[in-house]
Amino acid sequence: MSSTATPVFTGIGVTAPNGLGTEAWWRATLAGEHGIRPVSRFDATGYPATLAGEVPDYEPERHIPSRLLPQTDHMTRLALTAAEEALSDAEVDPDGLPEYAAGVVTAASAGGFEFGQRELQALWSKGGQFVSAYQSFAWFYAVNTGQISIRHGLRGPSGVLVTEQAGGLDVVAQARRQLRKGSALMVTGGVDGSVCPWGWTGHLAGGRMSTVAEPERAYLPFAGDARGHVAGEGGAILILEDAAAARARGARTYGALAGYAATFDPAPGTDAEPGLRRAVELALDDAGLAAGDIDVVFADGAGIRDLDRQEADALARVFGPRGVPVTVPKTMTGRLLAGGAALDLAAALLSVHEGLIPPTVHVTSPADDCPVDLVTAVRRGPVRHALVLARGHGGFNAAAVVTAVSDS
Repeated sequence: MSSTATPVFTGIGVTAPNGLGTEAWWRATLAGEHGIRPVSRFDATGYPATLAGEVPDYEPERHIPSRLLPQTDHMTRLALTAAEEALSDAEVDPDGLPEYAAGVVTAASAGGFEFGQRELQALWSKGGQFVSAYQSFAWFYAVNTGQISIRHGLRGPSGVLVTEQAGGLDVVAQARRQLRKGSALMVTGGVDGSVCPWGWTGHLAGGRMSTVAEPERAYLPFAGDARGHVAGEGGAILILEDAAAARARGARTYGALAGYAATFDPAPGTDAEPGLRRAVELALDDAGLAAGDIDVVFADGAGIRDLDRQEADALARVFGPRGVPVTVPKTMTGRLLAGGAALDLAAALLSVHEGLIPPTVHVTSPADDCPVDLVTAVRRGPVRHALVLARGHGGFNAAAVVTAVSDS
């Protein structure tokens, strides 16, 4: 039986550079505590960029069954940890669900680099066997979803989307589609990262990495001295549930997925406007809301001057210059690839649930050509509707609207 009701989020699981677990991450985020530090997972001293957002104090053997450790990499273990927390937070017993009622659809981007590097190292060692790069990426894209499904006995629809940073929003829309087709519950979101030498080379080749060595000055979206971004690892896994099913079991809800849209930028070299503004307008239309209804925007915040100006211009065209509070909490984590927008979505849900807007750190005021009302300290007050934006390499744009709901 299909459903067109607005789905609700009932569980959140987080592995982030400024906190392992939702409670620790949210407490640090509201306090403005960042997790950007010199790379520790490999020796990065010979690279132009030396900072990363790494998940702290993570001991996989405390979170993952020992039988899974040999067949998983770091990112998959983080994803399994976040999924376990999300299902527990939602108070879902997978064994109590109909056999095909729940599924998994997650976002991925570059995590396969770590597995691929492991294969290269095996090739270099005596008797090592090599798996091609394409096989390693395919393995990684499938393994997060597959391992979550297998571990929790979720036999409903499954899938993986690969649209880089935008994937964290695109994937919840795919989960919404599955709920509309009749599923009762979907595990969704994204956990990603590639803090390894091979992955680092890929990051640097993109030309957007900050080479500033001071954590407080390296990633400054909308600032006049923005010089790029810091890469990180982690993200959020979310439980998206049919609203009627959630009510029937008395679930606590964080908010509803009221609207979503995705667009593509025009071909390079054209004078056409980038697609972000259209994504915002389409998402608002999907949610049945006007621009004035939005209480906060969780911005993409590229940290690249041209891209920051483009985003600020899109927001000004929709909301007016400085017409809506804008925040970039990923300044505390770095950009987490497919995990970044999912983590922003988790932050938006908690903002709606608690009436608190988390800050942007390290940026005291935006540049004159970025006319945004940047939130640099926690703001209190009702947050009824939040807009989350994400852009990915290759021209992907995504926008999602989450709204408050009543648990009654």
